[in-house]
Amino acid sequence: MAQTTASETSHESPKAASAPVIAQHAATLKALPFADTRDFDDAARGFLGTIENARVTSAQGRVVWSLEPYGFLSEEKAPATVDPSLWRQSRLNMHHGLFEVVPGVYQVRGLDIANMTLIEGDTGVIVVDTLTSIEGARAAMELYFRHRGKRPVAAVIFTHTHTDHWGGARGVLDDAMLAAGVPIIAPNLFMEHAVSENIIAGPAMLRRAQYQFGPFLAKGVRGHVDCGLGKTMAAGGVALLRPTDLIIATGDKRVIDGVEFEFQMAPNSEAPAEMHFFIPRYKLLNLAENCTHNFHNLLPFRGADVRDALAWSKYLGEALQMWGGKAEAMCGQHHWPVWGQARIDSVIREQRDLYKYAHDQTIRLMNHGLNAAEIAETIRLPQSLEGAWHGRGYYGHIRHNVKAIYQKYLGWYDANPVNLDPLPPVEAGKKYVEYMGGADAILKRAAADFAKGEFRFVAQAVSHLVFAEPDNQAARSLLADTFEQLGYAAESSTWRNAYLFGAQELRQGMPKTPPRSPMPRETLAALRTEQLWDVLGIRLNGPKAEGKRIVLNWSFTDTGETFVLNLENSALTYVRGAQAADAQASFTLARSVLDEVIAKLTTFPDAVDAGRIKTSGELQRLDELMALMDEFPRMFEIVEPKRTAVT
Repeated sequence: MAQTTASETSHESPKAASAPVIAQHAATLKALPFADTRDFDDAARGFLGTIENARVTSAQGRVVWSLEPYGFLSEEKAPATVDPSLWRQSRLNMHHGLFEVVPGVYQVRGLDIANMTLIEGDTGVIVVDTLTSIEGARAAMELYFRHRGKRPVAAVIFTHTHTDHWGGARGVLDDAMLAAGVPIIAPNLFMEHAVSENIIAGPAMLRRAQYQFGPFLAKGVRGHVDCGLGKTMAAGGVALLRPTDLIIATGDKRVIDGVEFEFQMAPNSEAPAEMHFFIPRYKLLNLAENCTHNFHNLLPFRGADVRDALAWSKYLGEALQMWGGKAEAMCGQHHWPVWGQARIDSVIREQRDLYKYAHDQTIRLMNHGLNAAEIAETIRLPQSLEGAWHGRGYYGHIRHNVKAIYQKYLGWYDANPVNLDPLPPVEAGKKYVEYMGGADAILKRAAADFAKGEFRFVAQAVSHLVFAEPDNQAARSLLADTFEQLGYAAESSTWRNAYLFGAQELRQGMPKTPPRSPMPRETLAALRTEQLWDVLGIRLNGPKAEGKRIVLNWSFTDTGETFVLNLENSALTYVRGAQAADAQASFTLARSVLDEVIAKLTTFPDAVDAGRIKTSGELQRLDELMALMDEFPRMFEIVEPKRTAVT
């Protein structure tokens, strides 16, 4: 069988849907209640106005957000290459603009993957969540002012720690507002988790997120259609602002610009620090991201700590107990609101039971001895939840959520010794190819199974061949075709994105991307100094540091902090509040200067020459330490072997 090398980039176009995929979609159309169109009415309710195509640009004219490329979603009937249920959700997520939830409460939706909620007080407006980008947040505020009149920002509330809910804060609060002390309210431990969740493992998470969100996929019926929670991620500027007021406990209240808020804490649910609130004046309930119009992720593809499904369910039950029968409108920080006491309570109950059922039945089957893959193959939702549109797996599918629950309780190891220390992919791939009789035999059998629609096993078998022979173009093409059909069949947006992006990379290689930008100074300023040392520690190349010992004293004049930074046994550690008598070098500077150096706004030597850093001792020791630091690539191979060895 003729082969070409992977370097001879394939220009294959996306293929059509296969007969087995089309048959699956036909079954979906019969199984789910497509005649129920209430969500479309709700998504359009209260519309006041919008920006054409939801187009947001940066000051330099770069488009950071637009729904214009998704115009193909105007068609009501799903194409053969998209699951009909996902097509429905994708069309619902096309609604954009400013919407009235109840008089005095408004939402900007469709200018980001998340929502901005605006609550009018006695003299100003309280902004709940500030979207991902500064540009998007600024556009959202301008849209609100255009329809509701200019009024001061009375406070900003962050419901939880994910970037799409705080990244645009500087588009809401300018320097004058910050200087005036506009309060920024967030759940307890917000800063600790907002910083640690995406920085320590940030490089790996960002690459994996390309598979979760599909930003490099072409928009279209054979490419990107949605992200489940919303359309996609915004691409503008991001900066973190430190909260000035923390909500500590369930039952805490605040009166903000004359409006009373009742808070409920929900840590370790959708985010490690998250909270809900109820506003009696408006009879409005906001459950942040814990009660949206889809089954959420218990472990996102990008990576994170496993979320606690049992706690999640209990928080929803507690919210129902606290505010059931009181709320006349419920909105979240994704999707569209729900109105009416009875319907609100019903949605919360079903969401509560969705997470509880997934948790309990996973543990039940686990205790019968099933492993994660077997549980995913066995578990079925009850009909009452299976038919609830807001419980469908557009973002967090039952088949991967049960694996997350299994991992939370038992970890990665399924207790079968064969999986205790398996060969890595390349070595295993070569042995599989040998055992299966070589590349030609694998491809012949895989092509026959592909024709029968047995895509899951074809993907497993041919992936071994790609890892054994990464330049085998026939194998790459067949695996790409297989991923593509799995993507077309997927109801989950994240599954679809992962499969289709895997197919694209097999055909075209990894996207060409610019180098990683330095961390913004504003974000660096929000980090505790200990967190900076932790980030430095994970960059240390342990093998290169073998046998070295470096001790450095640090003293920060603006924060009053002192540290000893110690390299020993190929590990970088630190002690706070101390100075070492045997330090080889000492540095005295403002912490803000260190932030500037890391953000590449200045260099260490330039700051020393300018008198901004005082030094003593063997200054070359710092250079020696920094020479041991790895620079992490923005891109690395996922569906094929690593081309560059890592030591």
